[in-house]
Amino acid sequence: MLPEIMGMPPKSKFSAEILQAQAAFAGGAADYERIRLMVDSVVPFNNHVGVRVTELAHARAVAEVADRPEMRNHLGTVHAGAMFLAAEVACAGAFSGAVARRFAQVQSFVLRESKVSFLRPASGRIRAIGTVDEAVVESILAGTGDSRHEMTGKALLHDDQDTLVGKVDLDYVCWMKGA
Repeated sequence: MLPEIMGMPPKSKFSAEILQAQAAFAGGAADYERIRLMVDSVVPFNNHVGVRVTELAHARAVAEVADRPEMRNHLGTVHAGAMFLAAEVACAGAFSGAVARRFAQVQSFVLRESKVSFLRPASGRIRAIGTVDEAVVESILAGTGDSRHEMTGKALLHDDQDTLVGKVDLDYVCWMKGA
């Protein structure tokens, strides 16, 4: 049975690069640029698709999908999957920035559920602005023991004309290891 279903944290599978980055953030001031670079490169699928984190701060991040032919659907507009991925990456970045102080204790952060509202066809570059629930962030930052948290992320999707083309609600589960 999967650890997630049993309510237990899954075993962490951080690469050496992430462990090195975690050590740099533990107990010190957040280096949001370094976190951005790590979030931008750590997930192979995101790199394959080409989604990029362009801004990252506490509880807020921006991810972009470039205007490329392979990101379009059969109608010539941006594919829904590309827009969703930008939203998910933006919210994951917002989480990373929010918990920077305890980043070394993150055991897992996984998407559990989502709701997407596409408002109109999108064209050109997609820009997703993601945020995470500040109340849950405060609980995570205040914690000292092993814990499990449910967190909501929200992303707004904008096209090249800065038109709002979609809204995405994401429900995550986060496991933290005691300090």
